[in-house]
Amino acid sequence: MRIRRFTLQLTKLFPLAISRGVSTGHTNFFLELTDGEHTGLGEASPGGKWSSTTLSEGWEEFGAFAEGLDLGRLSIFEVDRLAKEAGVPAPFQAALDTALWDLKAKQAGMPLFGLLGLPKGQVATSVTIGINPPEVTRERVPLILQQTGGRFLKIKLGSPEGWEHDQAHFLAAKEAAASFGAGLRVDANGGWSLETALRMAPWLAEHGADYIEQPLVEGDEEHLFAVREASPLPIFIDESCKTAADVARYADRVDGINLKLMKTGGITEALRLIATARSHGLQTMIGCMGESSVAIGAGAAIGALFDHIDLDSHTNLNPDPAEGLGWEDGVVVPPDRPGHGASMKVNSH
Repeated sequence: MRIRRFTLQLTKLFPLAISRGVSTGHTNFFLELTDGEHTGLGEASPGGKWSSTTLSEGWEEFGAFAEGLDLGRLSIFEVDRLAKEAGVPAPFQAALDTALWDLKAKQAGMPLFGLLGLPKGQVATSVTIGINPPEVTRERVPLILQQTGGRFLKIKLGSPEGWEHDQAHFLAAKEAAASFGAGLRVDANGGWSLETALRMAPWLAEHGADYIEQPLVEGDEEHLFAVREASPLPIFIDESCKTAADVARYADRVDGINLKLMKTGGITEALRLIATARSHGLQTMIGCMGESSVAIGAGAAIGALFDHIDLDSHTNLNPDPAEGLGWEDGVVVPPDRPGHGASMKVNSH
């Protein structure tokens, strides 16, 4: 099995501001696995505690780890276990894991969703508007919805300027999205205090939001009991939930979880997390960091397993270095060809 690694600097079409800061671009890391006939493609994107700088510092060490594996003999689940035992950063685990699944599907001559026994997902994705002054929000929301045809708008809240700014931003987004008929979702990215969360939850319910994601900062999960009790809206966690073990830990205080391949370390752990969430009666969502169509394609391949989908990061890249995914009535659609369906369209280095 031959391994090739390369990096690309990606630029966002619109800067994305969340409670923790603003992103205009980042370095993503790509991995190709070739058996001589077929090539599997995976991607690692920074997010959370994994910055581009942090990942860059571990890129060569990860390469040595991957080169040391007998990937032609080991099963995907064995590779997943070994990567976890070695402490490989979750985004690099995701790149290796999804490349292996992509290769396996191509060897079988099947779309990845079919190899996993799934139909194509039918749930429309949210498209995201970051934290902005209300006047910017009013201008940008129509551009995003026109560009994507999105049927749901995820509004980032948790502004450092406080709950008054959050409310003004939300109302501006709602006004701008009204003519498109887009549903409204909210993600605070852990930017609220308990007091603010208790204030915002009923207010957002009155103003038409569908759910609230990560109201409190990771580490403050004990107060989710109070937020859930006070909230007329479902409460999802994102940053607080990385693996299946986190689902069991917090299932008694939330309504759902947001899974991201860059947090789970790929599809293999994602399947465990989804099964655990369902066993606890929780709703499921899949989200993204700053991925191109490569990792978005891997997420879309398991899209049928989720109640909500947030796979839109590739639509905010200028340009997306990969291609291959369809977009039908707001749904990210994997193609019928073997693998996850995405391929590179730019020169790599």
